[in-house]
Amino acid sequence: MRKEYTREVLGKGVRGKYLAEYRKGTNLVLLSPDVAAAFPTSEAVNDALRSLIKVAERSTRITTRSNGRGKKRRAV
Repeated sequence: MRKEYTREVLGKGVRGKYLAEYRKGTNLVLLSPDVAAAFPTSEAVNDALRSLIKVAERSTRITTRSNGRGKKRRAV
């Protein structure tokens, strides 16, 4: 602690002041500067991640496997 700060200046500490918030948990993530520049707000980051989640979910869905034979076309 710096010399100009004294215990009296800092005030009385409160034990467990942030305990409830700590127990709720947090999901803070440090972004690299180049990534942070692309996403100016937390809403922008959340929107981009939600879009990515949707794309990932669509690409990993179970699909029917081909049996190697093409479908026969009906004559019109």
